[in-house]
Amino acid sequence: MSKRRDIPAAGARSRRPNTAVQALLLLAGTGLAAAAAGIAYSAFALPKQLELPNAVSGERREVNGRAGRLSYYVAGQGAPLLLIHSINAATSAYETRPLFEHYRATRKVYTIDLPGFGFSQRGDREYTPRLYANAILDLVERIRGENPGQQVDALALSLSCEFLARAASQRPDHFRTLALISPTAFSKGARFYEPPGTTLGTPTVARLLKQPLWARALFEGLNSRASQRYFTQRTFGSKNVDEGLLAYEYLTAHQPGAEFAALTFLSGVLFSADIDAVYDRLALPVWLAHGVRGDFQDYGGVAKVLNRPNWSVATFQSGALPQFETLDELIAGYDAFLQAAADAREAEGARVGATV
Repeated sequence: MSKRRDIPAAGARSRRPNTAVQALLLLAGTGLAAAAAGIAYSAFALPKQLELPNAVSGERREVNGRAGRLSYYVAGQGAPLLLIHSINAATSAYETRPLFEHYRATRKVYTIDLPGFGFSQRGDREYTPRLYANAILDLVERIRGENPGQQVDALALSLSCEFLARAASQRPDHFRTLALISPTAFSKGARFYEPPGTTLGTPTVARLLKQPLWARALFEGLNSRASQRYFTQRTFGSKNVDEGLLAYEYLTAHQPGAEFAALTFLSGVLFSADIDAVYDRLALPVWLAHGVRGDFQDYGGVAKVLNRPNWSVATFQSGALPQFETLDELIAGYDAFLQAAADAREAEGARVGATV
């Protein structure tokens, strides 16, 4: 007896998918399988807590304040100098290492691990420009307590320049000078005068990126050794990167909770939409320095501060981290700025004294 074959009724659509639909289903299934495999690999195969050595020499200490638990390093004697690393997917106080090791011979130098990085408090919490400005103020208040009557010279890198400027605009009495190395918001045509507290990203995107199902896998993809080398080379604008920095980036990115601050950074919510108004409020001496190579070389908007008597600008033949490429030139330029600021203070003191 032969088997029965069902014959579609006239006008009925065949249930057999066409070739294009089959291909789409195959691609979707492959994509989901790859994503699931990546999530599983991240969850079970990749390291989450590698041994993390100190980023610089000197004593590592901690302070608790408005920004939570902060780790910082201190060494040397003399007028206090604070160094602040940038924000990216695998940052830490190591970025300030060349400057820290140089200035510890003549200054009491401090460098911080900002919230979510290095030895400071990590984890799933709200990371905002205000949190980072508060972190800087928390440490500056500790520094001033250890150095009574002294204001702080502070130097920041990249996006952290915005946080330093915000902290200094809030408490200018705490600071003597500011140095902004490779600062953000100075590209050609950029103007950021949105309402106070607004940012270039949205919290919704930040929450989406930090969803537990895929947050760690996404972060691990950005912080494989190959990815870190690729992005570091783009920062330097060269394949000749600092290998010590690259090695430490891998270690600090493979710590519990390392993904949360980094993914918040990727969402854009740490970039302030009102930062030009913040920069406008700065009355103390400001030194802006930047390189000419790599992804962070557009400083066509620097003209907006060139006519301000308290601002000065310097350019270096480097990428965005001149302290690793042109350290001697960077130090010479910074020291000259600090001396000029000291001379101006002395002249102003003499003028005021003469009129009393």
